[in-house]
Amino acid sequence: MNCLFIDFIDTEDSNTYLRMACSCLHKITSHGNFATWAFNSAKHTIASIHPNNAMDLKLQVPTPQSNFSRSGNEPFFPLVIVLLIILVIPILLKKLKLPGLVGLVLVGVFLGQFSSKLLPIQSSVVDLLSEIGLFYLMFVAGLETEIKLFRNYRNQLLGFGSLTFSVPLILGVIIALPFGLNWNQAVLIGSLLSSHTFLAYPIINYWGISRNEFVYVTAGATVFTNIGAVLLLAFCVATHEKELQFWQFIILINNLLIYCLVIFFGLERLGKEFFRRFGEDEVNHFLFILWTVFLAGVGAQIIGIEIIVGVFLAGLTVHNVIGSGPVKNKITFIGSALFIPIFFIKLGMLINVASFTESLSILWFTISVILGLIIGKLIAALVAKLLYRYKWQEMLIIWSLSIPKVGVTLSATLVGYRSGLLDINVFNSLIILVVFTCIIGPMIANQVPIGWNPALIADSGLIASDYTVPKTNINSLTIVVPIHNPQTQQYLIEMAALLARQTNGQIAPLAVTAATAHMDAQRLDNSIRRNEQILGRAIALSRVLDVKAEPLLRIDNTFAQGISRTAKERKANLILMGWGKRTSLRARLFGNVVDSVVWSSHCPVAVTRLVESPQKIQRILVPLGNLPAYSLYPVKFAQVLAETNQAQVTVLNICKRHTSSDTISLRRSQLSSLVSKLANTNLPDIQIIVYENVIQAILQAARLYDLVILPFIHNSSSNSGLTVSDVTYQVTSQLTCSIVMLGEPYESQLFALTTSSFSSIATI
Repeated sequence: MNCLFIDFIDTEDSNTYLRMACSCLHKITSHGNFATWAFNSAKHTIASIHPNNAMDLKLQVPTPQSNFSRSGNEPFFPLVIVLLIILVIPILLKKLKLPGLVGLVLVGVFLGQFSSKLLPIQSSVVDLLSEIGLFYLMFVAGLETEIKLFRNYRNQLLGFGSLTFSVPLILGVIIALPFGLNWNQAVLIGSLLSSHTFLAYPIINYWGISRNEFVYVTAGATVFTNIGAVLLLAFCVATHEKELQFWQFIILINNLLIYCLVIFFGLERLGKEFFRRFGEDEVNHFLFILWTVFLAGVGAQIIGIEIIVGVFLAGLTVHNVIGSGPVKNKITFIGSALFIPIFFIKLGMLINVASFTESLSILWFTISVILGLIIGKLIAALVAKLLYRYKWQEMLIIWSLSIPKVGVTLSATLVGYRSGLLDINVFNSLIILVVFTCIIGPMIANQVPIGWNPALIADSGLIASDYTVPKTNINSLTIVVPIHNPQTQQYLIEMAALLARQTNGQIAPLAVTAATAHMDAQRLDNSIRRNEQILGRAIALSRVLDVKAEPLLRIDNTFAQGISRTAKERKANLILMGWGKRTSLRARLFGNVVDSVVWSSHCPVAVTRLVESPQKIQRILVPLGNLPAYSLYPVKFAQVLAETNQAQVTVLNICKRHTSSDTISLRRSQLSSLVSKLANTNLPDIQIIVYENVIQAILQAARLYDLVILPFIHNSSSNSGLTVSDVTYQVTSQLTCSIVMLGEPYESQLFALTTSSFSSIATI
């Protein structure tokens, strides 16, 4: 940009000259090619007003910089670098079997030391996204907190939750005081040692021990420790910033109690009323949730506590309003894909590596807090073992699950540092603590089951309990078949007819018409006529297949609502629908019709992709185990379908290479025992193979089969628009045979959804 520099020797009327110089500068910036003209104009104007004033006017036109030299200062260049890091680093860390968090923080440390010389990534855009990531991390921590875990194991959960919170808290205070920290700082450090993240759950799930009491209790303790740590953070920061007297402290407690009541009851009631009045539009849900987050943050500021405390409490409230639906899944996905990784990188950039070499006390403090955390969590697990008579292996798993700390600990550490409560040395030590726990916790969780005595597994039912016999009555099916595409309609009706005939049931072809504001709209009439024609073809096909059919035509706000509501009204046992491959932006962010139906339906949903007539299916493969399966309903479904064609069903289970032969034999016998309860004749084959890569194992085995039946387990958004697990998505995207994905009602998947989401943010 061209610039005008005016050097006044005589300062008389300097304000007048300054105003005219600004006017000329405006002309220069607006007409870059006329800098000389603007300069001469300014000189002539000033001389005419004050001719006797001696002045020296200099015009400096800097040499224009190249686009490349300016790119480091542009806001989007640093963002490109940061997004590339977020894309590449987790992929590399995944190959090393380490959490992506570790790599992002370490890259942040590197950039913090050398970015000014190598990669200039300082940008207001990156700073803003990092700040959003901080709030997002705390909001998701509250959003993923499942209060329902308190119901079944209330006593054990409260007992272990109190132990795993109080013991590290006390040890943290004892460790901090000798290093010159005051009581307020010591309590905050102790609270940071107390919270934990359910990071190692995928490992526990792989070993088939995720449905045991001690896992439920540890997951529930996460709720207890996180809430306690957040509340202590609020008091510590408020006390530090305002130097509260005793009566002021009492006022703060009262304000916090009132604030919590308003958030828990007021926002929850407001949210439910909003969703009731304005339908089920997921975009409105998303916008309303964002509004509640900012509203809770503003309320926290008003009463004098940290914003992240209000954001966390807002997450707890929003979870009670929306449950574990598609919107919650997409909120988590957006945060874990963009905002939270940027926050981790920015957090690493704040670490001062040089401080560790300047003083040995910092190094000793870091070692002390790490040992205090490990010993405190171990003591809590040992006491829980004695109180609730857990086995040694169970105690070790409880210990490993309670060590990692990510969301609440990272956010609270940064807030404590920004408020001045923690100095840079303590901040560095606590970040090292987080990175260390993210590595050591999963390592212990992965090693304990390797040496597990199979007899102990048999006694506690650790493998058998991971599967439940389906409660759905599959003996007399009422099958709702949504039809929209005439090209896939025939195979859907054929499969529904096979299942209905075998169970003496009936099918209900359903065509949903989207409602319009005016019921006499021509577009609505045209859509109804089209759906009537589709239903007519479905009824004709049903007569050919000799199955009872009741056509249904429904007008509803959305297709998903129409399908799930009709199924409930007709008391359907199963919804059988096709799998569309639409990948619009809206489908990727908020899920498609299939995903919404699976989330909201009261009965199982079979999502099909049929490449040939179901009447030709002779070999059916049902993978269980490492592909997360929490019910044997896929096996039962396969059995019913196989009996119509005299087909053969194979249940496939994949074990890692280091699994012992005794464990494999035990798993085979227990799966055989469970499967035998589902059918009296033509029992499925049980095939257990040793393979390191689950996806490749399933694809290799599926080459010999006509149909593969997979569980529809929600995890993260895929390119198909369906929010299924990574394993399920990768398998379905590469299979060439027919596929059926079975999704069960929300309540039957509650624990799986809750515990897996605890670790989804930590393993970005």
